[in-house]
Amino acid sequence: MNVILICSDTFRWDYLGCYGNDWIQTPNLDAMANESALYEHAFAEGLPTLPARRVIVTGRRIIPFEYHPQQSDKVRVPGWHPLYYEDVTLAERLLDRGWATCMVTDVYHMMKPGKNFHRGMEYWYWVRGEEDDRYNWRDRERVQDVWPTVAGWGRAIKDPRHWLVQHINGRVRWSSDADSFAGRVFSKAADWVEGYHGDYPFFMWLDCFDPHEPWDPPAEYGRKYDPNFDPYKSAFPPGTTGNMSEDDLRCVKAGYAGEVTLVDRWVGHLLDRLSDRDLLDNTLIIFTSDHGGMMGEQGEIHKAANRLRNQVTQVPLLIRHPEGEVAGARVKGFVQHQDIMPTILSIIGEEVPERCNGENIWPLAVEGRDSEREQIITAFGWHASVRSRRWNYIAPWAERAEAGGVPPRHELYDLQADPQELTNVIADHPEVAAEMQAWLESYIEEHRSETSGDLGPGQAGPEHDQAYI
Repeated sequence: MNVILICSDTFRWDYLGCYGNDWIQTPNLDAMANESALYEHAFAEGLPTLPARRVIVTGRRIIPFEYHPQQSDKVRVPGWHPLYYEDVTLAERLLDRGWATCMVTDVYHMMKPGKNFHRGMEYWYWVRGEEDDRYNWRDRERVQDVWPTVAGWGRAIKDPRHWLVQHINGRVRWSSDADSFAGRVFSKAADWVEGYHGDYPFFMWLDCFDPHEPWDPPAEYGRKYDPNFDPYKSAFPPGTTGNMSEDDLRCVKAGYAGEVTLVDRWVGHLLDRLSDRDLLDNTLIIFTSDHGGMMGEQGEIHKAANRLRNQVTQVPLLIRHPEGEVAGARVKGFVQHQDIMPTILSIIGEEVPERCNGENIWPLAVEGRDSEREQIITAFGWHASVRSRRWNYIAPWAERAEAGGVPPRHELYDLQADPQELTNVIADHPEVAAEMQAWLESYIEEHRSETSGDLGPGQAGPEHDQAYI
């Protein structure tokens, strides 16, 4: 049995038809869901991009985060750092067992100096040019000639090295959706599979940055959802809707929805290519995301460390067994990113490393059971969400919560009365907030010693600080 693990960045669970969405076109993932176990309440553990992937590929919880800022990376977020020396990745475990291992990605954060997310990979291919990947060059004035309204939200390009300049330099060369990042990532993955003729199974980690910002899909995708779609306007809107008209917000949502449909189209391309080689019958396929993002709820757009409602923290999770086992099963109850690696290893009959502390969640689908977890934690920066079946409590988990300019928040949402998590009721239920705050403090203290590790020499910058607070 082969394994393909697909992670699609910033893919909201509720933008899929199989999770109940009725206005976005995702026919390929919906069809895959009919052949899969679908986990209805899957959540991230550590956020954002790199922390989430550390959890996914090591099967290990990382909260409370350590803070290891690096000279080679301008992103300074707790938990955002290379893999630890002690970590055992899914690829390393399978390579050690004789598998072929391959990574295809355009997530440039994983490929920054020293990050080492390609550990255990015999082959890897990096699709260049996403976001701030310094791959193209064009001066600022010429960029503004082809992207005239980029400053429309007050985001003037003042620096020719600005990440949006890098993105535009590559985008102006696109002639079809096959040139998009999603198109290139999934096509390269399909090419590798078609060219693989080894006598032993393969593991592929396919990690696509879409539908992460900028939300500028090929125009025909955005116009599926807004006939007046303007990719220049939707690409990277402000963090709040205060200065946006209804038409503006509709355009932004169409840009994101178009990106979702674009990813779905290329998932279908990969599945078709697998079918052509008769590989669907012996390949385990997993689809998930690192997190979601706000799309106008509570007047907010994008993710942020203090925006830990389900629009950000909940993720899709589909596991398709090649033999059709439990096809169409829907599992209720909490599961998290750390459960993915031990589940994959258990399904294929490989030993789970001792360092993994996630759980095998496949028996839930096989036996028709719900997860029995009563409460989970998700953290981003210095904020955490403590989620039970009734409540979502959001608060700083460390005294450094204002680091990075993120205002501390204390919020409580009643998930029975308000499943969209739109109304903060903390003032009405101080006793619930106090109880969940006590649980949060106890959890952080109990797990401090479990989430540290050795980065090795030369990984930390001059501000290196292992303190939690």
